[in-house]
Amino acid sequence: MSGALTTPHPLATAAGMAVLNQGGTAPEAVIAAGAVLTVVMPHFCGLGGDAVWLVVDHQGRQRSFMAIGQGIDRPMPQGPFPLRGPGSVLTTAAVVDGWDHAFNYAKTHLGGQAHWEDLLAPAISLAGQGIEVSKSQAFWGDFRAAEAGAWPGFAAIFMDQGQPLQAGSLLRQPALETSLRQIAEKGAAEFYRGALAQRIVEGLRAEGVVIGPEDLARTTTQEAAPLALTYRDMTLLAPPVPTQGVTTLQIMGLLSHFDLASLQPGSADHIHLCVEATKRAFLTRHQISDTTDAREMTSEWLSHDRLAQLAQNIAVQEALPWPHVWQHGDTVFIGAVDEQGNAASVLQSTYFDWGSGVIAGDTGIIWQNRGAAFSSDPAHPNAFAPGKLPFYTLNPGIALAGGKPKFVYGTQGADGQPQTLSMLLTRLIDFSQPPEHALAAPRFLLGRTFSDSRDSLKLEADVAPEVIAELKARGHEISLIAAHSPIAGQAGIATLGRAGCRAWHDPRE
Repeated sequence: MSGALTTPHPLATAAGMAVLNQGGTAPEAVIAAGAVLTVVMPHFCGLGGDAVWLVVDHQGRQRSFMAIGQGIDRPMPQGPFPLRGPGSVLTTAAVVDGWDHAFNYAKTHLGGQAHWEDLLAPAISLAGQGIEVSKSQAFWGDFRAAEAGAWPGFAAIFMDQGQPLQAGSLLRQPALETSLRQIAEKGAAEFYRGALAQRIVEGLRAEGVVIGPEDLARTTTQEAAPLALTYRDMTLLAPPVPTQGVTTLQIMGLLSHFDLASLQPGSADHIHLCVEATKRAFLTRHQISDTTDAREMTSEWLSHDRLAQLAQNIAVQEALPWPHVWQHGDTVFIGAVDEQGNAASVLQSTYFDWGSGVIAGDTGIIWQNRGAAFSSDPAHPNAFAPGKLPFYTLNPGIALAGGKPKFVYGTQGADGQPQTLSMLLTRLIDFSQPPEHALAAPRFLLGRTFSDSRDSLKLEADVAPEVIAELKARGHEISLIAAHSPIAGQAGIATLGRAGCRAWHDPRE
């Protein structure tokens, strides 16, 4: 049993599995896979982004690594924050520091023996030799083509004669190769305090970003205890605020008050309860922030009494209106389990597809626009401030049985992450469906999307017609999206058990 790993790209999966096959730990495998993903999925993650980690070892020790870039040292911007361009860059980037933190944790606590250079070697090679553009990258390149041509430095890397690179075409990133090689040779500090850091700052400043070398130097991964919730005979873990991990646990806590096992998976009753639990949990989500108040409120939000009271307010035959404002965001999920029984569940992101659109000078690094998740209202708990972490949609998960890792899970999808996870977890736990069936089954997405501005309940088209009719009768405004639509999330699962370690990824792409 060498372990198992799931990622959204076969080259990343191959890099992570090579580490596991050589006896490496789950966090080391995630680093190798995560580095490759910055090369092969630049539209969803990169060195200029962040990551959120959950790690549980074979003894049951639980940690969350919050590799989140902090607000840069500058005054509050005036007016609404732009979603793209230099003005959207309000935070540093912590994904590289997160890799370094996880690398040292694996070496200190899990017996990790890998070398930093070896873990980054596949990514370096692929950036230099080139890779075939994926269908996913081509889709998001085409979707943003009208605006992307004006993004600083973007066209020179990701376009050909003014047109986005198409699926199957060759993408070489020699500048990114150089940046990755510098990190591999000199360590993560090179990204934050070395010559590479200087080039990053100079490149961002040249495009109008208000950032200084001290901002990068102050970037650090915060380690914390995960949030936990008992669900049936398992314990579900999620990262703490400022992520929406508490929202996912709230949804599952509400569902724990219903006998889902007596229902049919995918029925109107099943979907309705997941939808209504999501609505109740999202009513408090706007209070999530990097503040003491938010950290203290999570205990109340997850208390048995509060969840029981909210569950009693769910009408099983009537839909609650959906008032929530939809937020963008795209990520990649990496889940790994190793032969020692250690587990790592990780999401990497540059927030929107293609992040801010700003390339940091000659480094080949796309910087994130996670600062757009801050509020421009000084009185809001998620208001921008130097040194502060923004609200974060990333929330990877780990399920424990008997205090030990049973399976890891997570999904791409911003606001849709807790929604996708509610369907996935209920299918896995309440209905005992195999992971491949749980991943392939139809899902829902509440609220607006980039292609539909209505606050409707989006259902994949393979939901049974009689289920759709029943949900409409209960007051849900229904919109259909394609079966196996990528906007319904792209999830992954990796399991540990007597039969060994196995992993699956979403059929959606």
